[in-house]
Amino acid sequence: MGRGKIAIRKIENSTNRQVTFCKRRNGLVKKGRELSILCDAEVGLIVFSCTGKLSEFSSTSMKTIIGRFDKATEGHHQLTDPTIEVKLWQREAANLRQQLLHLQECHRQLMGEELSCLNIDQLKHLEYQLQMGLNNVRARKVSWTWFIVKANQSSYNLLQQQKEELHEKIDLIRKENAELMKKVVEAKSAEEETATMNPSHAIDTGYDNLDPNCLQQSQPQPQHSEPPADQAMIMGYNLKLMI
Repeated sequence: MGRGKIAIRKIENSTNRQVTFCKRRNGLVKKGRELSILCDAEVGLIVFSCTGKLSEFSSTSMKTIIGRFDKATEGHHQLTDPTIEVKLWQREAANLRQQLLHLQECHRQLMGEELSCLNIDQLKHLEYQLQMGLNNVRARKVSWTWFIVKANQSSYNLLQQQKEELHEKIDLIRKENAELMKKVVEAKSAEEETATMNPSHAIDTGYDNLDPNCLQQSQPQPQHSEPPADQAMIMGYNLKLMI
């Protein structure tokens, strides 16, 4: 079973990072030594660890190798001369300006302008480019159209499903209301039948709830047919005077 691939990123664990550094450094030194022996090459290796520790390897002498390196890169160091750098940037700017003019000319030709300087082969090539671009645009348009149609169809199906669910809820609410109305009508009919079958029960119950004091006060007071004694004496005196 082969080893799995290791992600090339910084190792966060310091212990694992140090172990990996030692193994990889030893591997580089081994490869450098083999390269110098097999190919008769002059190899120099300089490595600084994360703690600042220096590790080096050279097949001959590190000083000699560094001297050869300086001589080999002497021409590159001369590029730091301001005059040479300005000339390089001027040449780069001229190249970019020429590319810009060429692109502008191609754009005008693609728009159907300045075609008088083109021969038959150039016109055919331009026609081919335009046809390929048109085909790409049409293909992209068809793709977007199908995408929009599918999205709208999905939205429509979702709305239809929600509509059906709402209709089901409305039908359920209507059934519940009909059952409640039926129960109310049955209860009202039962009360009416009870009142029709026992009318005296409701009247007796009403009189039983009355206050006895109220009944006593509502009774008519007895009227005396005989006048009081004083009134009788006055009436007899008047009769005597009249006689």
